Amino acid sequence: MTTLPQHIAIIMDGNGRWAKQRFMPRIAGHRAGIETTRRVIQYCARKNIKVLSLFAFSSENWRRPPQEVGYLMELFLTGLQREMHALHDGNIQLRFIGDRSRFSDKLRKKIEEVETLTGQNTGMTLIIAADYGGQWDIFQAVAHLAQAIEAGEVRGADITPADIASRLSFADLPDPDLFIRTSGELRISNFMLWQIAYSELYFTDILWPDFTEAELDKALLHYAGRDRRFGKSQQEPQQYITEG
Repeated sequence: MTTLPQHIAIIMDGNGRWAKQRFMPRIAGHRAGIETTRRVIQYCARKNIKVLSLFAFSSENWRRPPQEVGYLMELFLTGLQREMHALHDGNIQLRFIGDRSRFSDKLRKKIEEVETLTGQNTGMTLIIAADYGGQWDIFQAVAHLAQAIEAGEVRGADITPADIASRLSFADLPDPDLFIRTSGELRISNFMLWQIAYSELYFTDILWPDFTEAELDKALLHYAGRDRRFGKSQQEPQQYITEG
């Protein structure tokens, strides 16, 4: 029996450096990264991971050169068009989190189309974080909570952390058990700040286009060896999701 996480969250980092090492334009790295993303999604689905969250585009990524941002948006759109039916056929539910207001109408409509198509699927839930930031997520939750207080639905004196957690983007999903970042960077980079409070963190020097199924297995092995106590003592038993 192998201990498996319910929810894996990944910062897919290193596309640009992968391309630079090969004297190629950054867009070539993004293309290669898309292929890695497809393989990782398929592998996690085969291993019966319940939730896979991928950080595709942060709110800070808008600061990149306009040409690169434009290419990323186009790659995002064409990727959805190409993969939506395969994801649906694989019984994968695809959901997006983040601020969609800066996306083009065409991209927003495609996102809504994919979410509708896959919305009733019962297999793995695939979360794509796009124009997302952990601080933005917490701010949105607090703003909604403030509105509830003003409406008299909640008393300020009764607010608990659960009231904030219930208004976050991932409220109906388990928090990530395993957080992975590729490319050697040792930062969280504003991804799921609230939700990863007790996640196991795994950092690898492997650039995202080179992140294979075998590399993911290394991260899963690392996770399996961790003693997840959530602040409790060692003597208290823990519950794990296992792969039969």
